[in-house]
Amino acid sequence: MSILSTWLSDGRELDSLPIFMGQTTQMEREPFADEKAPSTVQNIPRKAQADPELILVFACFLGLALLLHHFWPPLTTSAFPTHESQRLLDIADEMCPQVSAITPSSHALLTDTLDKEYGTKEFKLKAYESLGGAVRIPTVCYDDLGTPEEDPRWKVFDDFHTYIEQRFPKVHAALQRTKVATYALVYHWQGTDTSLKPLLLAAHMDVVPTNAATEADWINPPFSGYYDGEWIWGRGSCDDKPGVIGIMIAIETLLEQGFKPTRTVILAYGIDEERGGPTGAAAIGEYLVKTYGEDSISMIVDEGGGFTDLSGTVFATPAVAEKGYLDVRVDVLTPGGHSSRPPRHTGIGILANVVTELEENPHIPKLARDRTYYQGLQCRAKYDAGFPSDMRKLVIESQTSDKKLHELETKLDDFDPAYSASAGTTQAIDIIYGGVKINALPEAVYAITNHRIADHSSVSELRDRFASIVAPASTWGLVKVSDAFASGLEPAPVTPTTGSGPYELLSGTVLSTLKTNLRTDDFPEFSVVSPGLSLDTRHYWSLTRHIFRYGHRGTADGYNGAHTINEAIKAEGFLEQIRFFTRLILNADETDLLE
Repeated sequence: MSILSTWLSDGRELDSLPIFMGQTTQMEREPFADEKAPSTVQNIPRKAQADPELILVFACFLGLALLLHHFWPPLTTSAFPTHESQRLLDIADEMCPQVSAITPSSHALLTDTLDKEYGTKEFKLKAYESLGGAVRIPTVCYDDLGTPEEDPRWKVFDDFHTYIEQRFPKVHAALQRTKVATYALVYHWQGTDTSLKPLLLAAHMDVVPTNAATEADWINPPFSGYYDGEWIWGRGSCDDKPGVIGIMIAIETLLEQGFKPTRTVILAYGIDEERGGPTGAAAIGEYLVKTYGEDSISMIVDEGGGFTDLSGTVFATPAVAEKGYLDVRVDVLTPGGHSSRPPRHTGIGILANVVTELEENPHIPKLARDRTYYQGLQCRAKYDAGFPSDMRKLVIESQTSDKKLHELETKLDDFDPAYSASAGTTQAIDIIYGGVKINALPEAVYAITNHRIADHSSVSELRDRFASIVAPASTWGLVKVSDAFASGLEPAPVTPTTGSGPYELLSGTVLSTLKTNLRTDDFPEFSVVSPGLSLDTRHYWSLTRHIFRYGHRGTADGYNGAHTINEAIKAEGFLEQIRFFTRLILNADETDLLE
């Protein structure tokens, strides 16, 4: 039951409230002398004197009702709905529709068998060591990597290939493996029905570097892969070796049970996702299009969103949209000379003025009804018990009122610290350079600004806006604005959600996995699926419209997040990722929700 269906604190449905008006009561009486049997008649009201106690009770009840209406209007509105309140309740009921949990039916016995195996101590320890062993191989991705043929730093991936070959022998016996761009991997698990579009599961083998200056701050060494009885420690334990190893464990275990897929399954493992995938994912994308064709995949599930507990409800947020990207470089060129005879503003001073103007004119986020952030906001308003009642009402009213939509927009910055970064274009001035000698005027200085473009905007719109701010701030000299690294990328096509078969299959699988979890901690019982935003699948866009960035890792399952010290994953959380991949493969194998 959603929070919005009644707005009642005790959770009762509106139609379960006692109705006091319009009722008729009946009473039994003793028969008259000439009657043979007792009869039932309607109680006829008669005039009676007012009872002071009843008057006092009524006055107290009325006072309480007035107090409730003053301090908590939704309660009285729900109990005695007006036309307007009923209209709002009807609107709220339509927000954030959910699907039922989807559990494999024709593979039900296999699913139960696997869950029993996954729950054994022997299986858990083996699975945890599989991830730990992968973490111990430092497949670090550096921004300045050369080609795999010329840069020896790639060779560590040879060790990783050998490791997974030895750890998952049945996978490498049954699936066809292709090396792309030397070290990226694509696996093909042939299904028996070639008319069905394949399922693609993606992950990446590379990790970000550790900082030598902070390695002493790690509780366990950054490439230890140590399992302490609760956590598995090390770089890549969250991002994204659980994806690679979790998928491999799921398929290895399915093969051990004799499972043969009806629908073909493809695995794609990148090698430089942490720098955008120019070597790995780009080559994988080209290979997949050449091998299978455009729009050839039923759905893609890559790393990305996870789930979190909000006021006792688990919100799973598969990302269905991605922001665009652009790095803008501003160069300021001015005449050089001796510092003893400076102009009013040096090149650094002009650049500083440009930077100041940019930071004083941040992008204003835009709240749009048809965009992902607003859809996620509806889900929170409907299902998050901790969502403030006034904001909840405003979200509902904003469905049909532009005025209320604007009012909601003005309040979100204070309500949600992540609002601007989530719903708007972001800018961050990350690099600045200027000056080579203390007594020489700088002749060439520059700054580079990183942008993540909102899904309602575009690269051209960002360029025009950027130029309009920089031009007035440039007082003299030559100022040039350019794309810093040819990095311009439009926002991704938005994956269809409500009413879409692939979204319903993913949502149902997520809910099924959460509902049947094998965790020993105090995990909430109620779960919902809400669309979210992410990055990093640009190289696969032509393969399908149905791309989901979701890894099924809970927020509380990361010790300190990724890309930082003390990266670690809760072992039970990793086990749930294995269960998710297993159920997804089995559900996709028997569903009619996919092409």
